[in-house]
Amino acid sequence: MPQTVEIGLGRHARRAYHLDEIALVPMRRTRGSAIVSTTWQIDAHTFELPLVAAPSDAIVSPTSAVEVERLGGLAVLDGEGIWTRYADPVAELAAFDGQNSAMQRTFAAPVSTELLRQRVAELRASGVRVAVRLSPQHTAELAPHVLAEGVDLLVIQGTVISAEHVAAEGSGRPEQGAVLGLNLKTFIAELDVPVLVGGVTNYQTALHLMRTGAAGVIIGYGAHLGSTTHSVLGIDVPMATALVDAAAARRDYLDETGGRYVHLIAYGDITTGGDVAKALACGADAVMLGEALALAVEAPGNGRYWDATAAHPRVPRAAVVDHTLPDQDRPTLEELLVGPTADPSGERNLFGALRRVIGKCGYSSVKEFQKTELIVTSGRHF
Repeated sequence: MPQTVEIGLGRHARRAYHLDEIALVPMRRTRGSAIVSTTWQIDAHTFELPLVAAPSDAIVSPTSAVEVERLGGLAVLDGEGIWTRYADPVAELAAFDGQNSAMQRTFAAPVSTELLRQRVAELRASGVRVAVRLSPQHTAELAPHVLAEGVDLLVIQGTVISAEHVAAEGSGRPEQGAVLGLNLKTFIAELDVPVLVGGVTNYQTALHLMRTGAAGVIIGYGAHLGSTTHSVLGIDVPMATALVDAAAARRDYLDETGGRYVHLIAYGDITTGGDVAKALACGADAVMLGEALALAVEAPGNGRYWDATAAHPRVPRAAVVDHTLPDQDRPTLEELLVGPTADPSGERNLFGALRRVIGKCGYSSVKEFQKTELIVTSGRHF
């Protein structure tokens, strides 16, 4: 099959695939799910699930982070979210009417460095691994406060991060590893904590960000039901292809450095156990889940989901999605992540499903599972 298609005279476009266009192929030998390990380790931190809860105020609070950790995952608090702008964020969430204009007004309040330190201290006091997300624009300003209170992982995340950024016209040649005025290579080298950076959409950017010394690279921008980035900016991330390309960059970087391994975290269009499995099979080490966790009774958004782009003051690129259910019908985080569940849709017991498919494909760990056979199922590219 050719790698490109002609879209008009003299213009070709590369083929790319979303997760729903591929499928997994079981082997002749299968394993029981009870002997399958879903353990994921990054730097000195080991997690029972290859799960990162996305830095959305709708799902991660200092309280819900404790439950995510108990169940085996890592929760990332948005260091520029409602929890660091308001002393009483619960009241702000209760008054929120679900409109983007209300979100913009809410986020017009400045981030309080005092509250940022307080939230990090709350997480630290609860005994969980502390992970905080900062935007590339504000990392230089806010990171010292986060680091001073003690974090285990720092996440530098925007919609799309580039390895070379020119801040203004006439500022000279772009510097490799520079992100919105932040020299990532220098910045990361001076830290004692691992750093995750993203989002990334292609091989070259993934490789450049690996060369900054990042412990992990986030693939994708968190596309979900309410995302409008594809409409507003014309940017889309076919996750299967993006992950396979990033995995190729990781192999090249592994050879280049003589063995330094960089983790890949898939973020976007992942809502079912099958999506989780296919993302890992394409090369991800973990998945970052947002909307898939919004229904949980522990989620502070009470069934609503949004990401940081919904509050952009000029060009919002996501709508607030309302998944509200009656309280008696809302699942717990435990049911969503590890079960048991009576729901047959694949949207609950996500990692119980992952254990089962790893075993069905004949493997016993996530790392081995990355070698499983893939097939293309969609006909829309032919």
